[in-house]
Formats: sequence, structure tokens, C-alpha cells
Amino acid sequence: MYKNNEGYADPTACTAIDTAAKKEQEIEKLNHKVIQSFRLLVDLAGFEIVGRITLKHRKSGKIFR
Repeated sequence: MYKNNEGYADPTACTAIDTAAKKEQEIEKLNHKVIQSFRLLVDLAGFEIVGRITLKHRKSGKIFR
């Protein structure tokens, strides 16, 4: 349970932070799946990845390098 500056329980902030954290975890998992799929596709096509792959999540704007 999160507490405010005065030390009282703050369930609203707790819910908001938990929701944001869950969304962030979902985006991280999706990014991982995309990279795995991309690596498999590249391998099946007979290529290899030489450099870094940079992705940007359209909704959140988060950049994965």
C-alpha cells in the first residue's frame, strides 16, 4: 500500500501506479515477442542481424534499443 507525504494510505495513487506498471510490463512483453519473431524470421530467410534493432511503441512513444 502506498502512502502519501503525511504517511496516510493512498489507495488512489496505489491503483494508478499499479495500472501504469502493468501497462509498462505488457509493452515490455510485447516488445520481447516482436524481437523474438523478427529474429526467427530473419534466421528462416537465411540472414543474420548484424546491428541493433530500434523499435518505437506507437501508443506510448517508448523507444526500445
